[in-house]
Amino acid sequence: MERRWVQAYERGVPPTLIYPPTPLQSFLEASARRYPSRPALVFYGRRVTYRDLDVATNRFANTLSGFGIRKGDRVAIMLPNLPQSVIAYYGALKLGAVVVQVNPLYVDREIEQQVNDAEARAIVALDLFYPRIAPIRSKTALERIILTNVGDFLPWYLKLVYPLKAKREGTWVRVRKAPPLYDFCSLLGASSDAAPNVTVEPRDLALLQYTGGTTGVPKGVMLTHQNLVANTLQCRHWMPSLRDGAEVFMGAIPFFHVYGMTACMNLSIATGGTIVLLPRFATKDVLKAIVSHRVTIFMGVQAMYVAINNFQDVGRYDLSSIRICISGAGPLHAEVQERFEALTGGKVVEGFGLSEASPVTHVNPIFGARKKGTIGLPLPDTDAKLIDLETAEREVPIGQPGELMVKGPQVMKGYWKRPEETAAVLNDGWLRTGDVATMDADGYFAIVDRKKDMIKTKGENVYPREVEEALYRHPKVKDAVVVGIPEAFSGEVIKAYIVLKDGETATEEEILDFCVRELAKFKVPKTVEFRPDLPKTIVGKVLRRVLLEEERKKHAVA
Repeated sequence: MERRWVQAYERGVPPTLIYPPTPLQSFLEASARRYPSRPALVFYGRRVTYRDLDVATNRFANTLSGFGIRKGDRVAIMLPNLPQSVIAYYGALKLGAVVVQVNPLYVDREIEQQVNDAEARAIVALDLFYPRIAPIRSKTALERIILTNVGDFLPWYLKLVYPLKAKREGTWVRVRKAPPLYDFCSLLGASSDAAPNVTVEPRDLALLQYTGGTTGVPKGVMLTHQNLVANTLQCRHWMPSLRDGAEVFMGAIPFFHVYGMTACMNLSIATGGTIVLLPRFATKDVLKAIVSHRVTIFMGVQAMYVAINNFQDVGRYDLSSIRICISGAGPLHAEVQERFEALTGGKVVEGFGLSEASPVTHVNPIFGARKKGTIGLPLPDTDAKLIDLETAEREVPIGQPGELMVKGPQVMKGYWKRPEETAAVLNDGWLRTGDVATMDADGYFAIVDRKKDMIKTKGENVYPREVEEALYRHPKVKDAVVVGIPEAFSGEVIKAYIVLKDGETATEEEILDFCVRELAKFKVPKTVEFRPDLPKTIVGKVLRRVLLEEERKKHAVA
C-alpha cells in the first residue's frame, strides 16, 4: 500500500529497517560489551554500570533456574522504578521466562486475578506490597515470593536514614524471609555470574502486558521478543540525533507500563544510555534530577508536563539539557507543549501507541515538520489505515474520521488464552485500535477520540479532545476533561471538569462564555465542575469512567 507519510519523515529516518534475529536481552549484553563502565542506572546517587547490570541479571536468571523456573514459565514483577525492577526484568528474559508486569497499586483481588490468569510461578515485589500478596498466596499457583526494599540499592549514606524516613511516612514494612519468601539481594549474592545456557528465539513470548482494565477484565497482551526488539529499534531510528552511549533518560515514567518499558527502559539500554530512576513522579524530585544529571531525554505523559509547567519555582531550575521529549498515553494539548518547550528549549512531540503494539505506532518528527494536534506519522515498517465507523469495511477518504488500524512488526501475537477476543481485533495482521482518527494529505494522523468516548448530543457527534483543546486555551485552566452525561432528551450532554491554576478563581459562566467564543454551539459544555484534581491512572490518563460513575450515583440519589 502507499505509505504517503514516508515523504514527511525527518532527514535520516529510514522508511524500513533490518531487525536482528535476537532476543530483547541482547541489547543489554551488547551495551555491556560496548560501554562496560558507563552507568546504566542511577538511583539517588547509586550507580550501576552496564557491566554490573549484566552480571546482576545473570545472577537473577540463575536464581530463577535454581528454583525450577524454566523457559516459558511466567514470572510476575510488582515493582516501581528501582534497579531491582530492571534486574528482574532482564534476568527473567535471559532465562526465557515470560515477564508479567503487575501494577503496584493493585489491591489483593486484582493481583490474584492477574497472577492466576498468567499462571505465574513466582513474583518479585516490594516488601511494602506483601500485605496485599499474603492473603492471596493460597489462592494462586505462586511457588516463590521474592521481596526487596526501596533501600536495598540506595548508596550507603541514604541506606542509613531511609528506615527512619519510611517509618515516619508509615511505609516501613519488614517481612521475615523464610521459604517460600526470599530476600532479593541475598539471592543475588549467592548466585552464579555465568550467563544462563538457554536459547531464546525471537518468536518466543517475552511479555504478558495486561490491558483493558478500564473497560472490563484485563487481558494479557502477548508480546514476543521480536515485537519488543522491533519497536525499540523503530523508536531508536525515529531519533537520528540520539547519541549512543551519551544520552541520559529521565526514568520517572513507570516501567510496568508498556510505554515506559519500551520508550524509556528498553530504548536506553539498547543505546547505552543512562536511566535516572525515580520510584514515583514528584515534580520537585524530577526537576532536581534533571539539573543534577543533565537529563537529555524525557519520556512522559501530559500530566507530567503540566506539573512541571505549573511548578511554582520552575524558573529556578536549569532545564536546558533536555533535547528530546515524547508525550504518550493520551493527548498533548498545544498550550502544554508550547509552555514546556519555552521552559527547556527542547522539543516535545506527541506520539501514539497501545499495549497491543508494543506500544508505539506513530510519533511526530522530533526536529522535522511537526503538526500540533496530531500523533504524527507511522513509524518505519508500520502501515496504518482508517476504516468506516459503521461498516468497519471500507477505507474513508483523506480528512474523514475512521477507526484507526495498524500493521507492523510490533503488533502483538494475540491475547493470552482469549482466541475470540484476539480474532475480534486482529485480522490478517491488522490491529483494530478502537480509536477514531483522521489522516491529512501528508500522512499525519490525528486522534479524534476513543470510539467509546465520543459524545452524541442532539444528533451531533462531539469529540472530547476538541472541547478540551478549547478549555486548555483559557489562561486560568490547568487541567480539563469533558464527558458525555446520559440525558433522556439530548442523548448526552457535555460536562466539563476543570482544575484551575494555583491561585486562580473562575466561575462557571466565565468558562462557558469562553467556550461559546471558541466552539460551535452544540460543542459547548452544558455544565462545569471545578475540582482540585482529576482522577487519573498512575501514568496520567484521566479516568473518565470514574467521573461517569460519580454522575450515575448522583442521578440515582436524585
